[in-house]
Amino acid sequence: MLLQVSHLSKRFAQIHALSDVSFQVRPGEVLGLIGPNGAGKTTLLECMAGLLPFDSGELHTAGRPPSALLFYLPDAITPWAAQPLRWVLDYTIGFFGGRAELRDEIISQFDLRSLLRQPIGTLSKGQRKRALLAIGLLTPQPALLIDEPFDGLDLRQMRDVGAALRTHAAAGRTLFLSIHQISDAARICDRFVLLSNGRMCGEGTVSELAARAGSISHNLEEVFLALT
Repeated sequence: MLLQVSHLSKRFAQIHALSDVSFQVRPGEVLGLIGPNGAGKTTLLECMAGLLPFDSGELHTAGRPPSALLFYLPDAITPWAAQPLRWVLDYTIGFFGGRAELRDEIISQFDLRSLLRQPIGTLSKGQRKRALLAIGLLTPQPALLIDEPFDGLDLRQMRDVGAALRTHAAAGRTLFLSIHQISDAARICDRFVLLSNGRMCGEGTVSELAARAGSISHNLEEVFLALT
């Protein structure tokens, strides 16, 4: 176990954004966080990353501070917007003590070489998403929390990015991905955390979740609907 989330709860005034959420993150896995809009997915990631204080519960990290274990990559941000992508990638490596040996590989995997001279703020939505994923993968923390990794990507880019993420997981990087589209999650993730209205509805592989739902189908969409 890399990380244990135990009984995490978060309220905004009278709204229960998260209620008693518990699950494990295992080393080297691609774990999918699945739920509809408003389920609490982003709130959960922000609580785990230390951006939001949670009201109750614990993060068990085997004595390591969460900042040494987790790097959070939000959706729809434009960091260092006026700087060219080449500068941003090099700055990420220098500032965070990142993985310089992976720089060229990641540039190739995410098809960024032709964009290196362009300011981040001038990139299209899909280009910026690929750039953000490259930034995240260059950081040194063993676990990467990513909010909507496929937003803005077309089908071919989605498949290429998914394959790249699987390659990094196979090399030991742990990925916790918040994904709105269940079909996308089914293609890339090893296990799943199901969230609805801030509550846990299940954790496990598709087979384990199907058994919990009493379903003969191993279609993740059908299993999610059965459990929520």
